[in-house]
Amino acid sequence: MTTGNAARTVTSRVLSVLDAFNGEHRHLTLSQISRRTGMPLATAHRLVGELAAWGALERDAAGRYQIGLHLWEVAALAPRGLGLREAAIPYLEDLYEATHQHVQLAVLDGVDVVYVERLSARGALVVRSRVGGRLPAHTTGVGLVLLAHCAPDVLEQYLSRPLVAFTPLTIAEPALLRATLDKVRRAGHAVSDRQVQMDAVSVAAPVRDAEGRVTAALSVIVPVDGPQPATLIPAVVAAARGISRSLLRRAPAA
Repeated sequence: MTTGNAARTVTSRVLSVLDAFNGEHRHLTLSQISRRTGMPLATAHRLVGELAAWGALERDAAGRYQIGLHLWEVAALAPRGLGLREAAIPYLEDLYEATHQHVQLAVLDGVDVVYVERLSARGALVVRSRVGGRLPAHTTGVGLVLLAHCAPDVLEQYLSRPLVAFTPLTIAEPALLRATLDKVRRAGHAVSDRQVQMDAVSVAAPVRDAEGRVTAALSVIVPVDGPQPATLIPAVVAAARGISRSLLRRAPAA
């Protein structure tokens, strides 16, 4: 690791410091950052100091570092986040009021789905997903929708890699996943039944951009002993179509 470090650029080292933080590691000491990045403590100290001065990192009351507000402000400008969220919020709120369950919006990034927005009821089922969090695409309702409408070469590359399984019901066989995606494409929605955790089911539908491409997916997560997925499909599909129409209206004139 030390040899590899010597050849790393300053930019790659800075990015590795930021990448040391995730959902399980939101607060890190300088020593932890050094270990997680593989950088000498002195190097980590210098880079962390520069990032903190810029506002990418902040120190909490215990002296540990966390992601800073300035970095969040910059990240919020990402087109797939900002414009999409602005268009989606009214429909997410309507769907939340109709279901009082977790309502989520996600995009595909590589082999994962990234959640860009979520509305949740107090006391709702505890789930793995969170805003800014990632999950393997094939395990989630939103991911099934996004994979069903991705480019053929992207799908083939996805199917060629090992498929992680969180539960006995996770679709982790390429042939079965391919058949499932065909059904999702034809149906216009997806139901992910206990694929991430055994007490949760999600219903998802595609969101299309102004060119008609599926650019995001919307889902509702319910307890396995809660509302039947079939009863949620019309509301989820209608909300997703509403977001699509909003994106079309916001598109610049040709």
